[in-house]
Amino acid sequence: MSEENNRMPAQPLILIVDDEEDVRDLIGSNLRRAGFATAEAPDGIAAVRMARMRNPDAVVLDVMMPGKDGFAVCAEMRADDELRQMPIVMLTARGMTEDRITGLMRGADDYIAKPFSPKELVLRVQAVLRRAVAQPDSSMELKTGPFHFDISGWKLTVNGETVELTFREFRLLHMLASHKGKVLSREIIMSEVWGYSDHTRTRTLDTHVRRVREKLGDFSDWLQTMRSFGYFFKDPQIEGEPVLATAER
Repeated sequence: MSEENNRMPAQPLILIVDDEEDVRDLIGSNLRRAGFATAEAPDGIAAVRMARMRNPDAVVLDVMMPGKDGFAVCAEMRADDELRQMPIVMLTARGMTEDRITGLMRGADDYIAKPFSPKELVLRVQAVLRRAVAQPDSSMELKTGPFHFDISGWKLTVNGETVELTFREFRLLHMLASHKGKVLSREIIMSEVWGYSDHTRTRTLDTHVRRVREKLGDFSDWLQTMRSFGYFFKDPQIEGEPVLATAER
């Protein structure tokens, strides 16, 4: 039985792919207890379809499945512009070193063998998500003006008040705040936050920016637009033009 939880603010969505229902139930219950939202797929074909439809923040992917195994699914996701940056934790009954190497070569971010500790699995998922959010040289916290980003919990407070962002909204705003005063092109933002930079799909970015601004309320003017180019994060009270960062990651 496939089960999906309604996605609440600030809850990363994890796609669980395993052909055994009891394993999906075990993983799902532990992830939800840790504060994640979950979706499930019982096989490799459904996994790719679900990933494209739901755009999860990470995938827990079993290797030994009938039809299309986890190695093939991982390779297909890494070849897809929309899915290639999605963190993948591979899960399998195999413990052989060569299988771990195969998984990593196909693009997996981490690998855990059955039987597994549910607590360890949760910690590994949290770790790959932190790596996905963090920019080079960033710490577990970022403070700028009234904004305080806590990467370990994917939480934002502004002037001491919690702002409920989805995981993708958090990544977007954190990326811009990490490059305070620098204009990031739509292509750079889409590539880093969504994993692709198709200019025909930037309406997705504009929609997310609008929603973030609505949630920021009185502090929405920190998130600014350079028309026909991109976005930047800047204290509206400080004079001076932002710097273009067309090639920065």
